[in-house]
Amino acid sequence: MLRLDPGEGRIRTARQFRAWEGGGEYNVARGLRRCFGLRTAVVTAFVDNEVGRLLEDLVLQGGVDTSFVQWAKDDGVGRTVRNGLNFTERGFGVRGAVGVSDRGLSAASQLRPDSVDWDHLFGTLGVRWLHTGGIYAALSDTTPDVVEAAMEAAHRHGTIVSYDLNYRPSLWKSIGGKERAQEVNRRLARYVNVMIGNEEDFTACLGLEVPGVDESLTDLDVRGFEQMIAKAVQTYPNFAVVATTLRTVRSATVNDWGAVAYADGKFVQATHRPALEILDRVGGGDSFASGLIYGLLTTGDVQTAVEYGAAHGALAMTTPGDTSMASLREVESLVRGAGARVQR
Repeated sequence: MLRLDPGEGRIRTARQFRAWEGGGEYNVARGLRRCFGLRTAVVTAFVDNEVGRLLEDLVLQGGVDTSFVQWAKDDGVGRTVRNGLNFTERGFGVRGAVGVSDRGLSAASQLRPDSVDWDHLFGTLGVRWLHTGGIYAALSDTTPDVVEAAMEAAHRHGTIVSYDLNYRPSLWKSIGGKERAQEVNRRLARYVNVMIGNEEDFTACLGLEVPGVDESLTDLDVRGFEQMIAKAVQTYPNFAVVATTLRTVRSATVNDWGAVAYADGKFVQATHRPALEILDRVGGGDSFASGLIYGLLTTGDVQTAVEYGAAHGALAMTTPGDTSMASLREVESLVRGAGARVQR
């Protein structure tokens, strides 16, 4: 989708916007390509008009393979199909970030389970990892079926499946709210090897209560998370890894930031970064996911993976836009405990 960013201003009073590309799955693929140097591709659909070609150009600049982008015929006005938009404010201080989705009838939301030759993707081409999530699953009546078809094919060919719950109340409220979100996500969870989310995601999408977290979801208790994750693994034994970011929102621009993961019967925690200063929080979770995936693919060590994820997410939130501008060297330096001194 196309993100329209009013910068330091507000959507309601903006006279200009900066255009970025974004989307849960794409942000992860781009981070894996640009920061971590892995080959990635995105499966999606755009309308064949100038906005769709702008999105293509942005994806190409991100280094992500566009071979699997499908092109829908433009009807001239968007009555039947269009490109998704997302207006997103960054927030500052006591003013929280605000997102306004405009994604109805998007080309990607109209894909069908048989729109993609999944067996070719995972079997013939040998894709090693599939990443998707709950935002795409919420876009239409057919998108959960598309996700399920992709996951089933991935399992047939031994491809690892990761899923970011990414609960967005605005996307579910007109189609059944939390009840529908849980129905869809519980159905898809049985295919997942690596489950990712935050405290609200696990509660809203899977119905797992988080002990020690108040109703405002601002007070984090690691032991509470460990109990929640243990319950998740008991409910879904197919989860080989469960990972969650830990965020306490002091203000829109100052968050405590960390992460915890579970694998092989034990919990590991990333370096905690209190009072992390944030320029643009959008994409922090996706950058955590790409760092985690990179670490798991290249080292197989969950402690290393969760450190990469937390460091990459922290760096991504220091720059504008949905996607990471960090380098692998910067991520590894932060993992080793480097500070913010001038480098020259």
